[in-house]
Amino acid sequence: MSTARDRRLKRGFDVALAVLVLGLTSPLLALAALGIKLTSEGPILYRAKRAGLHGAPFEMLKFRTMPVGSDRSSAITAPGDQRVFGFGAVLRRLKIDELPQFWNILSGDISVVGPRPEDPAIVARDYTDWMRETLSVRPGITGPGSVYGYIYGDALLDPADPEGSYARALLPPKLALERAYLDRASLRGDLGYIALTAWAICAHLLGRPVALPRADVAAARRWAPQGPYPKPASQRA
Repeated sequence: MSTARDRRLKRGFDVALAVLVLGLTSPLLALAALGIKLTSEGPILYRAKRAGLHGAPFEMLKFRTMPVGSDRSSAITAPGDQRVFGFGAVLRRLKIDELPQFWNILSGDISVVGPRPEDPAIVARDYTDWMRETLSVRPGITGPGSVYGYIYGDALLDPADPEGSYARALLPPKLALERAYLDRASLRGDLGYIALTAWAICAHLLGRPVALPRADVAAARRWAPQGPYPKPASQRA
């Protein structure tokens, strides 16, 4: 999406979808907010510090799923993380905790599809030159890296060393897929990843396999040849 027209089209699509999603899920948002208030002391929303377009910092909104202050011990949530309270675990498993990020779309911080926004400390410490190329576009709620996390996040993260294992095992292939998609990004491709995200969430709950677009898996090996990568889809997104 390199032309001004393409960027305007993407922005218009992002805003329209954000308004639609926030309108349709408003009862769910209210229930989630009430559940957090009844089960945990503190604010309803968690404002996560993230690196946005060109690395500019912003606050990404999420429903709070941990006690206040527990994020100081680690920026990465490992499988079975004891910091997550009960109702928060339900929100995370169903990805309901991510819904407030559609407000970030309206404010222009992120897009629907784009590289997953990262903690600025991880960007400064762990990003290599090619990884920083993913900061050239607005980050997104979903995209190749998000889907990859649904597939491999639990398997590649070590609960004893969540940040170290994330940087070593999960970050390189995740960002390689994000970088690969930048070379072929389009509104049609975005729609494909939105559909793939919906399937990945359902597949994760059902224990079913998820395939990624063949073009992105093949190109990602240029930057992170070790993977691991799932079996690519027979058709491109």
